Amino acid sequence: MAKTQCPMPNSALPNSQFGFCLGGKMAYLMAARSDADCNVSYYGVTIENNLDESDNIQKPLLMHIAEQDQFVSPEVQEQIKNALSSNPAIAIHSYPGVNHAFARIGGEPYVADAAELANNRTIEFFQAYL
Repeated sequence: MAKTQCPMPNSALPNSQFGFCLGGKMAYLMAARSDADCNVSYYGVTIENNLDESDNIQKPLLMHIAEQDQFVSPEVQEQIKNALSSNPAIAIHSYPGVNHAFARIGGEPYVADAAELANNRTIEFFQAYL
């Protein structure tokens, strides 16, 4: 699939996307299909269906994976990690003992220390690439 350029009023500004759950998959797809400067995926779902697009990812992508994610099995997580680990543009962080939506403030699965670690990594990532 060809990459998409999304015209911006002032294209000199850097652009990025980040998303949670299905938005996490969208961030992955934006990394593969757009000219975004960087992207962040929090516990993206069904990414395994688009692993064949990973070679298109040339700009930084940060992924946060919940190891106890009820929507992404450990086997699928391993498949994702194995498929993406050789791409130097992709950084993957796994969070043991946490479920899907661990970084959603006020949510039932919220885990403060894991959320803080993931969010700090995201801030550092944006500072480095935007």
